[in-house]
Order: sequence, then C-alpha cells, then structure tokens
Amino acid sequence: MKNPTPIEVARIAVVILTLVVFVFLLTVKLFFSTQLEWYIVVGTPILTAMAGYIVFYVSLEKFIFRKIKLIYKIISDTKPSVKKETEKLNLRESIIDEAEAEVIEWKRNKSEELIKMKKMEAYRKEFLGNVSHELKTPVFSIQGYIETLLEGGLNDKKINKKFLQKANKNVKRIIRVIDDLQMISNIEEDSFSIRPEDFNFTELASETMEALEMQARSKNISLGFKDGCNKAFMVNAEREMIQQVLNNLIYNSIKYGNENGETQIGIYDMGKYILVEVSDNGIGIAQHNLHRIFERFYRIDKNRSRKFGGSGLGLAIVKHIIEAHGQSINVRSTPGTGSTFGFTLKKG
Repeated sequence: MKNPTPIEVARIAVVILTLVVFVFLLTVKLFFSTQLEWYIVVGTPILTAMAGYIVFYVSLEKFIFRKIKLIYKIISDTKPSVKKETEKLNLRESIIDEAEAEVIEWKRNKSEELIKMKKMEAYRKEFLGNVSHELKTPVFSIQGYIETLLEGGLNDKKINKKFLQKANKNVKRIIRVIDDLQMISNIEEDSFSIRPEDFNFTELASETMEALEMQARSKNISLGFKDGCNKAFMVNAEREMIQQVLNNLIYNSIKYGNENGETQIGIYDMGKYILVEVSDNGIGIAQHNLHRIFERFYRIDKNRSRKFGGSGLGLAIVKHIIEAHGQSINVRSTPGTGSTFGFTLKKG
C-alpha cells in the first residue's frame, strides 16, 4: 500500500480537527446554549480548518519534510543518478516513498560494492601469494647455489660451472616473470599501443611451430595444421604480439600434452575475421577451472604447476593481447581428452 504524502497527512488531520470542533460547537448549541449563533457554529470550524491546515503544513514542511528532503539529497549525491541534481521535488508527490526507494537502492548498491570489495581483497591476497611463490622459488635456488659455491664449491670443477649455469637459469626465470608482469601492467594502463600491419598468418603459425619443434620432439608430440586448414590468410594485427600468443598457446599444449600426442592449429574463414584454434589431446582442464585460467598466476593444481614450471602469466598475457586487438579468446576442454583455445583476428 502506498504511503500517504505529507499533504495528505495534513488534510486528514485538519478534517478530523474540524469535525471535532464542529461536533463540539453543535453539541453546545443544541444542549447547553441556545444563545450561540449558527454562524459561530459553522464559521468557527471553517476558520479552524484554515488555521489548522496552515499550522500542520508549516510543521510538516519545517520539521519533517525538510528532514526527508535532506536525507533524499544526501543519498542521491552519493550515487550516480540520471536525475538533475538541482531537480526540485514535487510537494504533492510522496517524498516518503521517494526517500524509501532511494534508501533501498542505496542499501542494495552498497551491498553489491561490499561483495565486490571482498572478492577483490581475496583476489589481491591470492595474487600477492602467487607472485611471492613465483619469485621466492628461484631466489631460494640461487641462494643455495651461491652459498654452496662460497663454501668451497667454487674450487670444485665438477660443480662450479654446473651451479653457475643453474643459478643463471633461475635469474632468467625471475626476469621472465618481471617482464611478463610489466607487459600486463602496460596493457592495463593503456601505455601499450598496438601497431597493426597486414601479414600472412599461416606463415607465422608455421614459423612458430618450427621454433617449438625441439620441445615437441622431447615428448614425441607432433605439430601441424588440421586437415584443410593450411590455406594462406592475411590478417591485420601486430605480428610480434600475435607470435607471442601462438608461442604461449602452442608451448602450453606441449607442456601439458601427453607423450606421443599431437597439437594442431585450425584456421577458419569467418567473413571479416578468421578464427584460430590451437588444439591438443593432453590432460585437459576441469569445467570449474575454465573461467579462471586467464587470471594472472592462477593455479589449477599447485603440485602440477611446480612439476611443469612456467611463470603462470602466459594465458593472462594471451588474453590481454587478443583483447588489445579488439578481439576475444575462449577455451573448451575435457579432462583426459584435451583442450582447444580459440581466438579471432581481423582479416588484412
């Protein structure tokens, strides 16, 4: 049921007061004083009604209505609104209903903001923990190698060069993590610009597979195009960035692929765009993890991540690069069957 407006409240109060005065004067006239004139019996309630209406209205305006308007204005000013800030409220409309609606909306918005803040806080803690893990592991390894060398290993020809090489490998791992973080930061801060050019995407895919041939051979994984998908396609994008996308996707398919498996690239004509798919028959990804795999440092399985290594930033970079080109990337996967990553590019 709709709440009465302040004006309606004033009217009801005045009507009740007028009836009480009229009944009182009529009773006095009929039962106690025949000298009381009828114009007094009738006129007094009318004057009472007029005076009462003014008094009630002023009271509502000063002590209630203005307070409600103040609450309404404060809440309205704390949130985006399509209404004009200087819009004058209509005294004949229910300001109580307006204020109530504003309070309910404000509470809902604040509740949503609180939920988002809690999610962001949880994400921040997880992100910092993952960054710490990625940097701590190689740093501790480097520290161990250097301490061993300082304690006498430097003079042992059997281990000195070997430990220096391992330390250098971990330094490169730290540099790779920092470079990847810097790239993502640049993209998110819009200090990263795409310089598109027309180039043969099929040729680029062939070059990328050739560069990763040795890694694939170590697990006896075959690399190639899907049947009928080696047709030349010209695209308009930044060649080096797209090469990094392909490199990350193909490298992941090899890393998480099964021995004697395969990784295949499919290229499909979509009119103004092409659809690129990188598919493997590896270990796959569970459905509940698919929506998070493009997050920085997200780990599906920490034990598996330690086994396979990597910076944990590859897929996040892939997503940022593709979206920086105004395109999208998606994934479908079945555990034990394999995964397919697909993205679009504008034709050249």
